[in-house]
Amino acid sequence: MSDIKWDDVLESAANDDAVDAAETVEAEIIEDEANGGAAAQDAAAPAEQSAAEAEIDEIDAMPTSAADILAAAQAEAKDWQDKYLRLHAEWDTYRRRTNEQRAAEKVRATEKLVTDLLPVLDDFERTIKYGRENGEEGLLGGVEAVQSKLLDMLKRSGLEMIDRAGEPFDALQEQAVAVVPNPDAYEETVADVYQKGYRMGDKVLRAAMVTVTTGGPTRPTEEPEA
Repeated sequence: MSDIKWDDVLESAANDDAVDAAETVEAEIIEDEANGGAAAQDAAAPAEQSAAEAEIDEIDAMPTSAADILAAAQAEAKDWQDKYLRLHAEWDTYRRRTNEQRAAEKVRATEKLVTDLLPVLDDFERTIKYGRENGEEGLLGGVEAVQSKLLDMLKRSGLEMIDRAGEPFDALQEQAVAVVPNPDAYEETVADVYQKGYRMGDKVLRAAMVTVTTGGPTRPTEEPEA
């Protein structure tokens, strides 16, 4: 009877069991990966199907012939034409209303001016009546009073008088009707005002008619303020 090395037998059996266990684990891992991949494919399948269906719907919605393309272009052009016509109608309405508002504002401004002038007209009537009943004595004072009242009313409305005698000539506010030799005055100085001018704000309503000096020294240039 041969000697049996029990230690070797036990070690060999242990190795066989380890190999079997490793093979079992490897098989389980492969099966899990196969099942996981199938699950992932199953999860991705609905999304891929939805994308494919959307592409199919988009393709179906696209024109398939020259007639379809022409019809789509005509429909789009008709839509833009309708939008243009609506905007044009709205613009006409807005412009008409704006013009009506401006006309109404002009009428109201005129009404206010006339209303303010009514007391002046009353004063003129009283002055004329006084001159007829009492002669010319005292008539001048009444006329001056009416003139002062009228000017005060117009000044409150923004009217300014252009009366610049002795100041440098300004072609934007004055109209020179004659020149006056004067060696003692600076060149182009307003000598006399024949007719006063008027302005409202920056707008000159009527330029003043003036005479301008000539033959005098050149006016010194004013240095700008620092």
